[in-house]
Amino acid sequence: MGTFQDEQTKLPKWPRLTKFTLSVCAASVAELVTFPLDLTKTRLQMQGEAAARRSGVGSSAQPTYRGMVRTAIGIAREEGPLKLWQGVTPAIYRHVVYSGGRMLAYEQLRESVLGRNADGSFPLWKAAVGGMVAGAVGQFLASPTDLVKVQMQMEGRRALEGKEPRVRGVSHAFIKIFSEGGIRGLWAGWVPNVQRAALVNLGDLTTYDTVKHFLLRNTPVEDNSICHSLASICSGLVAATMGTPADVVKTRIMNQPRDLHGRGLLYKSSIDCLIQSVKGEGFWSLYKGFLPTWMRMAPWSMTFWLTFEQIRKAMGVSSF
Repeated sequence: MGTFQDEQTKLPKWPRLTKFTLSVCAASVAELVTFPLDLTKTRLQMQGEAAARRSGVGSSAQPTYRGMVRTAIGIAREEGPLKLWQGVTPAIYRHVVYSGGRMLAYEQLRESVLGRNADGSFPLWKAAVGGMVAGAVGQFLASPTDLVKVQMQMEGRRALEGKEPRVRGVSHAFIKIFSEGGIRGLWAGWVPNVQRAALVNLGDLTTYDTVKHFLLRNTPVEDNSICHSLASICSGLVAATMGTPADVVKTRIMNQPRDLHGRGLLYKSSIDCLIQSVKGEGFWSLYKGFLPTWMRMAPWSMTFWLTFEQIRKAMGVSSF
């Protein structure tokens, strides 16, 4: 078996650019396959929002859907099957910045900044730090695209409630948000967004990297699709468990109406949103949409990691 240095000599001439591009390609495939589950999760997280009911901004009617399957079926029946992919364009834009950035940053932190042990292993605490930092940086840069995605995902529900559409497309959404809130408006909700990304990547990147290399060092499993699948299953579950509460807060802050200065009308901050949600709806409101979150993260994680590893192998880039 060749050393890590031997593997590095086989890399393409521009390994960082290559790895960035491969990360984006793998993430785009995973996003297209699992996006309907993300839309379902977003709709579930917005149902029964206590702050919106108190302010009179939301609909006074009871939640239209109950559960993941009924929500997905209801969207397809009442709005059309293609509406299950509403908001996928900014989601792809997001992953160009987010997934490309986080994967490149994590590998750079692992290989150059934090460094491996003498035996080639990467300690859990370093993996945790690397995952959180990489996720936070990538998500901060990609936050405007996430804001547009969330607002577009809610347009179908607004139409059913008889409300005027807020946005007519990706370009219009960016222009509208910028005209109403300026640069600050494009980064509305970035704090819970970054918090969520740090937790999700603590679960995803850290778990995948740790489980994969644990299996390679301590079991007969080889560096193949079986190993990648086992590691990705673990990473999807941990990421969903750690990231769902922050995801609920992020979604609500991003979707709330805003005044002329771009300030939210329902929540003052992510902490305020957290407190209001727990007080008005109970602790488990923070896990609204957990099932579709997990059911999306599991296939997303598996699709991403399998695609990512296979593309790297095909291009002659060393295994992650």
